[in-house]
Order: sequence, then C-alpha cells, then structure tokens
Amino acid sequence: MFFYARYPSSNTLKTYFPDVKFNRCVTSQMIKWFSNFREFFYIQMERFARQAVPRGAHPVDSQLRVGRDTELYRILNMHYNKSNVYQVPERFIEVSEVALREFYSAIWTGRDSDPCWKKGIYKIICKLDSPVPDTFRLPGCPMG
Repeated sequence: MFFYARYPSSNTLKTYFPDVKFNRCVTSQMIKWFSNFREFFYIQMERFARQAVPRGAHPVDSQLRVGRDTELYRILNMHYNKSNVYQVPERFIEVSEVALREFYSAIWTGRDSDPCWKKGIYKIICKLDSPVPDTFRLPGCPMG
C-alpha cells in the first residue's frame, strides 16, 4: 500500500483492512506504522542526496535518478516488497525521484541548516499520493 499512499487517512486504512477491528488504539498503531514507513523512505532519500552532493550532481543527473536498476530502488523495494510479490508502480518511482531531488536541492542550497528544513519536502510528497488499486480490497490479498 505504501507504493501508492505514503500518508493514508484512517478512512483509507479502514477501507483496505476490512478484517481489522478498528478502535482508537489500532488506528493509532496503523498510522504509526505508516509513519515508520515514511521515516525509512525519507532517511534513504536524504542519505542518497547527501552522497550526490560531493559529486556535484545536477538535479537532472543520473545520480539523482530512481530507476529499477538503481541501488536506491533496490533498497526501497527490499524494504516495502520483501517477497517481491508486487510490481512497483511507475508513480512510486516518480515520487521517489521527486523526493530525492527535493532533498538534494535543500542540501545543495544549505537549507538543511534550518531545523525545520524537511517540512517543505513532506508537504510536497504528501500531495503525491495516488489512489490505492481496488485489487488491494480483495479477500486474501497481501498488502504491499
């Protein structure tokens, strides 16, 4: 599900996890899991962006690309799709590339010296969520 929605609402979670008995505690825990998923995502974006800065990468440089043949893609796919059951959607790759370039730009221009420097990036990425395919609602469908 993270491939489509990095910031799912509680209603989205309830829609795609119909077998879960939701209460305040369970909802809170599921939202926390997505927070952890996002944290891993953003840590990887920052790490790869910082590695590209000393090399003087240009924002359209191949060093700031997230393709199926890149190390960053491999790390994200292994984390969110351990059994490799799902085809990673192109939109997730596009969102990852936007995030990587935003981190790079912030670091390159020194905006990372501000304690709240990541908030602007989070605002951009949260708007890039896509609808989760209805196939995820099917009984027995393992979530991605």
